[in-house]
Amino acid sequence: MKKANQILLVLILTLTAILAAVVALRAYDIYDTDRRLAREQEEIEVTRVFERNREAQARVGEMQEEIRELTKDKEALRQFIDGIQNGEAQQQEQAADTSDGGAPEKTAEDGGDEAQEESEPGEEGETAEAEATVDGNESSEAEEEGGGNEAFEAGSPEAEGGDAEQIMISGNAVTLESEAISEHGEVSDNNAVSDNDAVSGNNAVSGNDAVSGNDAVSGNDAVSENSAVSENSVSGNDLEEHMTLAERRKLHTSLEETLRVNEADRARIAGSRIDFSGKKITCLGDSITAAANLEDEENYQQYAYPAVLQEMLGAEEVCNLGIGGSSIGRYWADAYVDRYEEIPEDTDVIIVMGGTNDGFCVSGQEFGNLDDRAYGTFCGDLDELMRGLREHYPDADIFFATPLPNILHDYLMSERDYLLPQERFVDVILSLADEYDYQVIDLYNSNILDSHDADIVADYMPDGVHGNHDGYRILAQHFAAELIRYYEAEAESVSADSAEAAPESGDGVSANDGTEPVANLFH
Repeated sequence: MKKANQILLVLILTLTAILAAVVALRAYDIYDTDRRLAREQEEIEVTRVFERNREAQARVGEMQEEIRELTKDKEALRQFIDGIQNGEAQQQEQAADTSDGGAPEKTAEDGGDEAQEESEPGEEGETAEAEATVDGNESSEAEEEGGGNEAFEAGSPEAEGGDAEQIMISGNAVTLESEAISEHGEVSDNNAVSDNDAVSGNNAVSGNDAVSGNDAVSGNDAVSENSAVSENSVSGNDLEEHMTLAERRKLHTSLEETLRVNEADRARIAGSRIDFSGKKITCLGDSITAAANLEDEENYQQYAYPAVLQEMLGAEEVCNLGIGGSSIGRYWADAYVDRYEEIPEDTDVIIVMGGTNDGFCVSGQEFGNLDDRAYGTFCGDLDELMRGLREHYPDADIFFATPLPNILHDYLMSERDYLLPQERFVDVILSLADEYDYQVIDLYNSNILDSHDADIVADYMPDGVHGNHDGYRILAQHFAAELIRYYEAEAESVSADSAEAAPESGDGVSANDGTEPVANLFH
């Protein structure tokens, strides 16, 4: 009897083990099936997003051809751009009407991020024309106090027929010589700005649009401490303190701003004391870096901004890693985050310019947010890119450039309501660059080469997003000037520290008096 009980117990245990194994296998089969289905669903979603983005990119190509055709008639082009901007403004107003208190609502598609309240390009449509001036309400505070200073005035290149253009700020004239500006607004490389053509320190635009008293247009112009988005911004060629794109548009058209900034950029390059010889620079980017628009020309990459940058700085080497159509994130082709390790290990300076194609692709889901920084989202992949650059190139100086504002983004948004405003991408770039302590060249808020201005499209960006020879050269000059600005500030800091230490150490070290090139500023 005892033996029978033992046999029965063994059978029960065996059956229990078999049952447990069957249950475990069934559970694993369910888990594996769910995982496989989830993976298949993810692949389906990725395929859907890529197909959607492929259609969007194809549509952008069609839009570029439309704008090329419109450049034959500048007035028709101007009306076309104004129509897009006005339509965008109406959409913003309708969105505000459906939100509580008139503020934009957060949606699941937006990834939980709040959209910044900022005037859209369309709201300044009337002031974006080349004939725009500062009206009586935007004149300087000094004028209101009886100072008699004149408001900003500028004659367009067309109206002047190539004559010298006078920019009047607080009664002081910055003269753009006739050889500097052609009938079409083109800029000569050889024209420099006199050290005496400065902005009066007494001129301040009423409201928040203050003019920095320290910003002079000369080879030695000083930058106001507040003239940047953050402590890391090196963008400061403007005469005013830092403004948003919407604020800056109220003061100048993009053509006026582009000519004015380029004048200062060329002056800084001409007076540079920084020695870039022996230094290697790498430019990671998209079709703007690759010199799209010029592919039909022989050896066209000599006109790309990296090649022109090398020429202007006298650098030993500038590596162009621009690929047309590429995005920062993994939701489109040739993502920066998957190819940044192609940057040579001995690079001294890295410039990353991107975000344009991301704007053509990304919905709120792919945009993500800075709280989660999920894989495959703009926020997550940009964070991974910045972190990877820090880890792989610890000795390089890294600069991130925000994308240039372009009319194609607004045009595409008018047809695809899932797309996000361009400034959303800019805000994330600025925020993460500040977090990683990278330098920023804020092209978006600079108001230069903005294709919402018909004159910019006609003269510099014939398809609304890519430059011609002159457009790419102006971009290269701006990058060159911003690099020089940064390293000159570094040199001044080193010289000041040396001057303070000299009396204590007794080694006779003195600050550089500006007559000798400044070297040894690179890691």
